[in-house]
Amino acid sequence: MHIQMGKDMKKIFAICMAGALMWTSCERGPKFRMEGTIEGAEDSVLYLTQSTQDGVQRLDSVRLKKDGQFAFEVRATTESPDFYALQIGGHIINFAVDSTESIRVSAQLPTMERNYTIEGNESSRRIRDISLMQQEVQARIIAFERNEDMLPGDQRDSIESVLTAYKERLKQDYIYADPASAAAYYAVCQVITDLGGPFMLFNPLADRNDVKCYATVANAWDNAYHDALRTQQICNLAIKGMDNTAAPRQKVLDVDESKVSETGIIDITLPDIDSKMRSITDLKGKVVLMDFTLYGAAESAERTRLLRSLYEKYHGQGFEIYQISSDQDIHFWKFSVEKLPWVCVHETDGTATHIYNITELPTFFLINRENEIVLRSDFMEGSLEDNILKLL
Repeated sequence: MHIQMGKDMKKIFAICMAGALMWTSCERGPKFRMEGTIEGAEDSVLYLTQSTQDGVQRLDSVRLKKDGQFAFEVRATTESPDFYALQIGGHIINFAVDSTESIRVSAQLPTMERNYTIEGNESSRRIRDISLMQQEVQARIIAFERNEDMLPGDQRDSIESVLTAYKERLKQDYIYADPASAAAYYAVCQVITDLGGPFMLFNPLADRNDVKCYATVANAWDNAYHDALRTQQICNLAIKGMDNTAAPRQKVLDVDESKVSETGIIDITLPDIDSKMRSITDLKGKVVLMDFTLYGAAESAERTRLLRSLYEKYHGQGFEIYQISSDQDIHFWKFSVEKLPWVCVHETDGTATHIYNITELPTFFLINRENEIVLRSDFMEGSLEDNILKLL
C-alpha cells in the first residue's frame, strides 16, 4: 500500500527539506519579514522555524499578547527559495520565501493550520493549498483504516484510490505546471501520515514514475538555481532513483576511427526558442553532439548536468551541442532550455526523429568536424568524453 518512512526514507525527507545553515535574526544582510495575527492565542508561544540540512531549526519565537500580533525579521536565503513554518504546539503553517519579501499571515486558534490567509508570496499561497489537500487526504486515510465495517481489501483499495488521485493532482497542478517553483519542490517532498506512521508520497527510490516527478523538479531547479544546495541534493536524489529503477543498458564502445562513416549527415532545420531556424549542417567544422531528448523524461536532469559539464570543458576547443526536443508541451520546453548555452531546437511532427530512426529517447549521435556521424547511442556514460576528445 505504501512504504513506511524508515531510515532511508527519513534521509530522503531530510534531503528534500535541506537548506543552508540556520541564521539568526540579528545577523546583517538581506532579510524577509513575516508578520500577522493569530487570534485566540493569548500567552501562547509562536515559533518561527526553518527546514535545514540538519532538520527543523528554531529561528525565533514570541509570546503572543491578547491582540495576537507578531513580527519576525530573518536573514533571507538568496540562492534559491527556502522553507519555513509558524508553529504553536502541533499547529503548523508552512510557507516559502523566494527573496527579501514581506509576508503576512492571519489565523485563529485552534484551527490555525486549516483556516488561515497568507499574502505577499504566491508560492506560499500554493503551499497553503497543498497543505489543506494533504490534511484532507490524511483524514480520509485514517477514517478508512478505522472503519471496522470495511474488509481489509476494500480499505486498501480505497486508500490507494485516494493517494493516486492526490498524486495526480499534485503532478498536473504543481509539479509539471511550474517545476521550478517552491510549490513544486514542496509537493514532490510530501509526507503523509496514517496509523502506521509517516511515509513519502512520492518514492524516488522504488517507483520509476515517482522518479520522473523528482527529475522534472531537479531539472527545472538546475536551470533556475544551478549552484544552490537544494538543487544539488534533489538532483542527486533523482540520479539515485534513476539508478535504482533503470533497466540495464549497453554502454558506448570506443570509437574506431578507421570505421568512421564516409556518408555525411542528413540535414535537420528546426526552430529554436526564439523561432530562429537552426540547421545541423551550420555547425560543420565543429565536433557536434546531436541529442534527441525529452526534457520531461526522468533522466533529463542528470543528462543536462553531464552535457553542461562537457560543454563548459570543450566548447572552447570546438565542441557544440545540437539538442532536439520532442516534448509535447512547448511552454515547458522553452522554460527548460531558456538558460542552456547550446543550440536547443524543437520538433512537433516527428520528422527528424523518423529520419534518424529514433526508437528510444534519449538517443544521441556524435558528429565529427566534416559533418559525419561517428557514434550513435542512448547511453551517455563510459567513453563518451574520450570519444569527444579524439574527434577534437
